[in-house]
Amino acid sequence: QVQLSESGGGLVQPGDSMKLSCSCAPSETAFSRFTVGWFRQAPGKEREFVAAIFRNYGRAYYAESVQGRFAISRDNSKNTLHLQMNSLRPEDTAVYFCATGSRLILSSLRNDAAYDYWGQGTQVTVSS
Repeated sequence: QVQLSESGGGLVQPGDSMKLSCSCAPSETAFSRFTVGWFRQAPGKEREFVAAIFRNYGRAYYAESVQGRFAISRDNSKNTLHLQMNSLRPEDTAVYFCATGSRLILSSLRNDAAYDYWGQGTQVTVSS
């Protein structure tokens, strides 16, 4: 059973930066073999895709709304996923979730139903 845990959320002002992390347990999990992603859900809205990175340091994909501002990365040696968020906007306010699955392919990256495991989420609030 894969367990994911996010950290790094909080309150920031517009234009600030923030880095989220997601740790994967147990430690013997073949993390490098998993494609992993970030989703977010704002109050009253559906959960939406943010970014994903293919297994073994593969290519990254982003939602158009965060392209050029956010960067997803992974450290397979530490079973950790990161999301560097720059130039944050009030509309980035949401609960951010990391997720992974064993059968993710390019066409399913943006579909949350394709992911098997989810973290509990971390709140990001962008407000002046």
